[in-house]
Amino acid sequence: MTQILYGKQVVRQVLKERGRVRKLYLLNPDREIEKLAREARVPVERADKNRMNRLCENGNHQGMAVEVNSYETYPLEELVRNKKGKYGFLILLDEIEDPHNLGAVLRSADAVNADGVIFKKTHNAGLTPTVAKVSAGAIDTVKCAAVTNLTRTLQQLKEEGYWVVGADMDGQDYRSVDYDFHTVLVIGNEGKGISRLVREQCDYVVSLPMRGTISSLNASVSAGILMYSIDSRRHPL
Repeated sequence: MTQILYGKQVVRQVLKERGRVRKLYLLNPDREIEKLAREARVPVERADKNRMNRLCENGNHQGMAVEVNSYETYPLEELVRNKKGKYGFLILLDEIEDPHNLGAVLRSADAVNADGVIFKKTHNAGLTPTVAKVSAGAIDTVKCAAVTNLTRTLQQLKEEGYWVVGADMDGQDYRSVDYDFHTVLVIGNEGKGISRLVREQCDYVVSLPMRGTISSLNASVSAGILMYSIDSRRHPL
């Protein structure tokens, strides 16, 4: 299966992945992008504005798009096996529905060099062109696992030695945990938060202090703060 990705940063990133891009569509000449296409032996097709708008979800394509093979997901075991540091670091999303949130989570996961992101096959945003654009290329660098049951997945990860840290409004201060263990960070749904069955699997529940009048943060913002908290504990100055 193939899909269309668009936007200069995304196009630049995927053109560097040999064998993935089938065709480049350009509204106007672009020396840098065309050079990358030649190096990757990707055919280039000129497309007028109407064609570009039809190919893309909206008009925010920045004059370029690529047809690519669909994004691959990985077995959970591969994310566990290929730890990038002393302690494993996985992010599990409990029914995150907004593709912009998923894209932002992937971008933060890349920034802290996390081992991967886990989400459900259903009732969760998938790996779409919108996610790719928001992730600014991180969709290609962060391995994702799509699973059937989050509770069973967490049980399996606990058997592998992971501790589960859930983010919720009534948890302990996120700075009170050292994170010196294999960690699964759980981020809940934008409106409902973490589901009951998933929360029951959490070894820790942490929250971000809210000192102003707003009672909660966007899911991807919370995820980014918590990812960097874990990373800073593991890599102090």
